[in-house]
Amino acid sequence: MLKDFVMELRRRLYTRGSSYETTVPMPLLFSVDKKKKYEIIFTFDSTSNKWFIKIEEARPKGVKNE
Repeated sequence: MLKDFVMELRRRLYTRGSSYETTVPMPLLFSVDKKKKYEIIFTFDSTSNKWFIKIEEARPKGVKNE
């Protein structure tokens, strides 16, 4: 078992037109089926002042959030 395991991945933030972008590192995508489409959801927790990343399978067009 991996106890007290820490991994750090740093990514470059770059400009693209009038916005900023970055890429999602492959180690974060180890569990995704590359034949399916996914959405990457970034959530900010103001209490801890940290960002969290969630990967969900993309819903077909026309399907609303539950």
